[in-house]
Amino acid sequence: MPHVRHARRPIPAGAALVTAGALLLTGCGGGQAAQDDPVKDLRAKLPKAQRAAGVLRIGMDVNYAPVEFPGPDGKPAGLDPDIAAALGRILDVRVEFVDTPFDKLIPNLQAKQYDLAMSALSDTRQRRDALNENGKQAGPGVDFVDYFIAGTSIVVPKGNPRAIKSLDDLCGKTVAFQQGTTQDEIVTRQVAVCARVGRPPLTPHKLDTDTKALAEVASGAAAAELNDFPVAAYAAKTTDGGGRFEVTGGQSTSNPYGIAVRKDDTPLRDVLAKAIDQLIRGGEYDKILAKWNVSAGAAQNAVVNGGI
Repeated sequence: MPHVRHARRPIPAGAALVTAGALLLTGCGGGQAAQDDPVKDLRAKLPKAQRAAGVLRIGMDVNYAPVEFPGPDGKPAGLDPDIAAALGRILDVRVEFVDTPFDKLIPNLQAKQYDLAMSALSDTRQRRDALNENGKQAGPGVDFVDYFIAGTSIVVPKGNPRAIKSLDDLCGKTVAFQQGTTQDEIVTRQVAVCARVGRPPLTPHKLDTDTKALAEVASGAAAAELNDFPVAAYAAKTTDGGGRFEVTGGQSTSNPYGIAVRKDDTPLRDVLAKAIDQLIRGGEYDKILAKWNVSAGAAQNAVVNGGI
């Protein structure tokens, strides 16, 4: 759908998830034990380290409502914390969130500061293969368990005073976004597009949080902000009672959010994929998405490394 966090592609992301998911589900047969009690079977397959500790430690940038943000009690709330908590119940372990800056999520995962990262992370080839700006591999990369589909939206001041409707309308304007996200990649590409077609240059403003990026739009320092659709829609609906921002144009670059795990943690990856499937089949997944008004991003099943 990088916050991740997120060009179009010939096959929609949803279709890719269904296709890859069908292959994943085909391989889920595990004999009579799995058929009789799939939850018990999943708990038995959880790697020894997590079973012994009784906890899944999850890296998360708790600053991206409604996907993850501090609740009234100060604890993480939102789509990802709710899904993570449900996975913990299925696997019979406690979940513990480690608040981490977004651009440090994968490096700290590789440093084994937590078991997985779950924070509106778009599953991209760049992240899976640890590609640098020159397209060269710069590290071990990660695997993803995809669980939600999101696209990128443009946030502008209420009333859209500069009549921005598309990415091309951003040429000649200042655009704010959170660094290290999918939107960072999109803006970088659009800078090149503006130059190639002879339009006025796009001025990118990289901020370390999405909140700061939105504040630039509110103050007039930026004409627009790019954001994941669920977050953009939430900001437009809730900020100043819906009177500060609006979402303009259509979504672009639909891509799945994925739970990131280290490449050598294949057993944990596969257990998480099957636990997501169990969550979807049991109906709790749909309830969580409905709670946060993001049902349009529902995946039909989990997929391993299904992003573009």
